[in-house]
Amino acid sequence: MTDLSYAPFDELLRVRNLKTDGETRAELFATLSRINTLYMIARAGSGHIGSSFSCMDIVSWLYLNELPPDGIFYSSKGHDAPAVYSVMIGMGLLKFDLIHALRREGGLPGHPDVSTPNVRTNTGSLGMGISKAKGMAQADRLQNKMQPIYVLTGDGELQEGQFWESLQSAANLEFDEITAIVDHNKIQSDTYVSTVGDLGDLEKKFQSFGWHAARIDGHDFGALRDVFSELKKVKGKPKIVIADTVKGKGVSFMEPAAIRPEDNLYRFHSGAPDENAYAGGLAELTESANRLFRKIGAPELKLSSSPRPQKASIEGFHRLIPVYSKELVKQAERNPKIVALDADLMLDCGLIPFKNRFPERFFECGIAEQDMVSQAGAMALKGLLPVVHSFACFLSTRPNEQIYNNATEKTKILYVGSLAGLLPGGPGNSHQSVRDISALAAVPGLILVEPSGEEELPLILDYCLNETSESGYLRLVSVPCDVRYRLPKGYRPELGKGVALTEGRDAVLFGYGPVLLPQACEAARILSEKHGIGLMVVNLPWLNRVDAAWLKETVKDYSTVFTLDNHYITGGQGEMISSRLAELGLSHARVRRFGVETIPVCGQNDEVLRAHRLDADSLAREILSAVRGRKN
Repeated sequence: MTDLSYAPFDELLRVRNLKTDGETRAELFATLSRINTLYMIARAGSGHIGSSFSCMDIVSWLYLNELPPDGIFYSSKGHDAPAVYSVMIGMGLLKFDLIHALRREGGLPGHPDVSTPNVRTNTGSLGMGISKAKGMAQADRLQNKMQPIYVLTGDGELQEGQFWESLQSAANLEFDEITAIVDHNKIQSDTYVSTVGDLGDLEKKFQSFGWHAARIDGHDFGALRDVFSELKKVKGKPKIVIADTVKGKGVSFMEPAAIRPEDNLYRFHSGAPDENAYAGGLAELTESANRLFRKIGAPELKLSSSPRPQKASIEGFHRLIPVYSKELVKQAERNPKIVALDADLMLDCGLIPFKNRFPERFFECGIAEQDMVSQAGAMALKGLLPVVHSFACFLSTRPNEQIYNNATEKTKILYVGSLAGLLPGGPGNSHQSVRDISALAAVPGLILVEPSGEEELPLILDYCLNETSESGYLRLVSVPCDVRYRLPKGYRPELGKGVALTEGRDAVLFGYGPVLLPQACEAARILSEKHGIGLMVVNLPWLNRVDAAWLKETVKDYSTVFTLDNHYITGGQGEMISSRLAELGLSHARVRRFGVETIPVCGQNDEVLRAHRLDADSLAREILSAVRGRKN
């Protein structure tokens, strides 16, 4: 396994102090920052290379040449956090050692967060950037301050309605302190922006909203110099630069031109490069840097290295998305009314097989969740059975009003929220979906459900599509999970009822899903083997429904009841169980709820579970204390 290499701070400082023209200095700085971004993502095991590389030249130029001490810059894209971090590290605005801590607890979050020094606002949920800039400008003006505000957006981000909502009042209020830059790399998460929602003539569109618009090559440092110089002369209007860029810029095989047309997907949007891709990318970037150094007669680049972290084996782990992918196709083969809608997450939601098998029944809606959900509602009114997909953090909240509107029409729709729950922890709190149950639980006629693993998933999907007239929200975990329990032979899901995974007479714990049920079962083993305490772990896949008679029978012999939520404690399944126990008058049972109690931390998955005391060891300690306290 090869070591990972990075440009040390001394080399970045050397570039910043070079006696050469500003364009060459910025190109060198951006190249070294790409090397460091590649290192950070490879070391973290995840990140967004393509988006980071496309905007690197813009971000480098802004920090080196445009931002005054009181100026504000932030990226609304969020995916380019490694690029912004690497530039800030090179400028001395972040401690250099943080280069080793991307997506680690106490390090640099996967998406920008104000807990990080010099990060101005949280981003990652798209479309909010210009609205934030307007709020900052309003606050500055109230305080008789005037400072430039630069905000970077993605071109896929322009599909979010809030972006366009934010433009008009900025012009009305003459916010000439705001300069927006569109990183127009032409590719969103999965495919080309033009095939999902062609942006048309952006210059004319922005001008029609009252903005001063300019268009440049975002990798031409002379053009960057000239456009920002000209924009300083524009008064009385907010300004926007459409910067034509290349996703993956700087590494030939990461650029779209190197992607085979038959693949139909850009392969370097997210994830970490494998060893060959890392080595090839590093070699290209190093040669680019050295070519520039030789051109100006400066010594070549000296890199530092660090061992590549070992990857834990995930052999035999449950992977729900591939199973869901196959099962959805099977269901659609039997039911021609099933259609699938996607919000630019076709790969992550497992929809490529469906699209290939039923191209006429697949609808790519882009980064526009409200529009997607309302389309699904109309399809349902016309007799189709829509299955709607996005990440749980976006699907449950952004189109919440549209989901409710659909519910009032009493049609049937299945919403599928992947990337559900606390894990993966690397992307950070904008993507950790720990409030979707509370956001959707009260929607009438909507059953919320999460399968315990690969074994239960096909049964749950079949129930949602064929065994109920109600709509459903299927909560899917995206990370591989170490599931060692088995469901009873002949098991079939029954609404509001669960099934025991372990036996125990001292306490009972209700939970769901393949992330925390394995932790609960391991806690039960620890309690039994080390302390002689028996904990019955019950898989209850229904998140907003519980059968009163079944619950009463299940807890009748237990004085201590625990609930375990892969969600905030407030509004989770545990809250539902607790209230139902109170309604049943079961005062003999003391309830203790486990779940997420603070804004989720970012980090490796095991770090995140420990930080929230939801790992097996922490659960065992807490349960032991509660059971012993109850007995005493």
